[in-house]
Amino acid sequence: MTHGFSLTDDPWLLLPPATGGPAYERSLRTALLDAHEFGDLAVEIPTQRPAVFRQVLLPVILEALGRPADEREWMGWFSAGRWSREQRSRLEEYLDAHSALFDLFDPEQPFGQVAGLHTAKGETKHAGLIVATAANGNNVPLFVSRTEGDTFALTPAQAAHWLLHTHCWDTAAIKTGAVGDSKVKAGKTVGNPTGPLGQMGVTLLVGTTLFETLLLNLPVGAPPTSTDLPQWRRRDPSDRHPAGTPQWQERAPEGLLDLWTWQSRRIRLFPEMTDEGSRVTRVLVAAGDRMPQTPETEPHTMWRVERTGGRSTGRGKGGAPAPRRPLRLQPGKAAWRGLDALLAPERQSREAGEKTSGFATSKLLDQAGALALDLDESYPLRVELSGIAYGNQSAVIDDVMFDALPLPLAALEEDSDVRAALLEVAEQAEQLATAVNHLSADLRRALGTDPIPWDRGQRPGELVLHALDPLVRRLLTGMRGVEDPERIEAGQLAWEQLAWRRSWEVADRLLQAVPVGAFVGRSVSRGEGKPEHTYRVSLAEASFLKRRAEILHRADTARQNAPRLHGQ
Repeated sequence: MTHGFSLTDDPWLLLPPATGGPAYERSLRTALLDAHEFGDLAVEIPTQRPAVFRQVLLPVILEALGRPADEREWMGWFSAGRWSREQRSRLEEYLDAHSALFDLFDPEQPFGQVAGLHTAKGETKHAGLIVATAANGNNVPLFVSRTEGDTFALTPAQAAHWLLHTHCWDTAAIKTGAVGDSKVKAGKTVGNPTGPLGQMGVTLLVGTTLFETLLLNLPVGAPPTSTDLPQWRRRDPSDRHPAGTPQWQERAPEGLLDLWTWQSRRIRLFPEMTDEGSRVTRVLVAAGDRMPQTPETEPHTMWRVERTGGRSTGRGKGGAPAPRRPLRLQPGKAAWRGLDALLAPERQSREAGEKTSGFATSKLLDQAGALALDLDESYPLRVELSGIAYGNQSAVIDDVMFDALPLPLAALEEDSDVRAALLEVAEQAEQLATAVNHLSADLRRALGTDPIPWDRGQRPGELVLHALDPLVRRLLTGMRGVEDPERIEAGQLAWEQLAWRRSWEVADRLLQAVPVGAFVGRSVSRGEGKPEHTYRVSLAEASFLKRRAEILHRADTARQNAPRLHGQ
């Protein structure tokens, strides 16, 4: 016999005070009503954070309070710094009215699950099945201390987090067939896609308090329609899209509430009472609702769009523009290397005749850009990007990706000097990496060997980007609240001078490692009737130095106007 666990009133959300200090577990009620008193939500792995926000926190706010109709109303909510007395009362009324639907172990309507879910043979699996970092079947992460044979015992708080995470990020392929699912064949269902967040890179905006973070991730617009409901209000089999039965559907979301609380799996947790209290030791995960494609109403992702004003990226059926596709993150690639997508205005990407980069930022970042003039320019906005790289047939997890980036509000303004400066810095970093890769290729040719293939091994350009990473992040932080063009230009000069030295340190290591034979060089034929091309160390070094001076033109000009110093 186990006791219930109320997400509404039992502590399960790990939150530190906004002023700093240790984090303690709080209930959903406390977290929402006193959101202004708490800092950033603490989680076991970064991909749990968007799952908790989308599956619980944001939908409760949206259904209980609605959402601001426009930017002016949003700014009124935000500038108050906390919920008004009326908003707080409405939140309490909502939680009281629906508290029974937030019981994790309710025998009839367990939160985010299907009551009585079972297989024909009554099989269950150990709780590690829903833990993304656990060894299970083909999914065996490197360097983990647990094995598939270990017993998992999840506390109710842990089970709640991993339940939400599974709905958002679960692996694809074959799932256990549940009784009541008409599409089960031989005890299995096939063709299951990953969870909806697994098909995109997630961008979550973070403020200085939980209250600000909630509002930064709440898009303005019309209130939800009567058919757009969160999963906890679609439990009855007679509902249009019932979430409380084994039967699943392939359909588009009805709206934001449906999208955020999407039940991509049918799950049942099996708790048991132990000496330490209730623990979830067994689970059942079956097929759930399938989304044909990520809807354009999705607010938490950047997009690939058809490039205009240049080479086309392709057309859709009947010559129509190619559909938007969510932008995925790349393992090992720092977030600032994607500034061209982060800062690509949504408005511009939709304006006919305008030249666009082939990207559109997330709706929430675009909204923040529209509010930039009303918010304090020095506001410490942070963007968290998270994603999962899946392996063979998306049935295993290869990598969990996460990066957090300080972002000046002025950078979100389409024609701002700060935006132009940051985009130039990101491009310069990539160009320096390419220049070092070319240096490496020329040195290897001087030795008679082939350059390092672009898709194999680590090329030295990656070392340059690694060395430049803290410099770019420092510049992003330093640009907050900066409006004076002279200060922006001074910041770019300081960046270039540091990048000048860091890029040379990597290049110099390559030059120092070259054997004596490379100084003699080699001549390579470029085809019949064409003169041979000679590769030697001196030529490769000169070519790199010339290219570096072209890329970091401010630093080069400053060096020419300053007394000559020793070294590069």
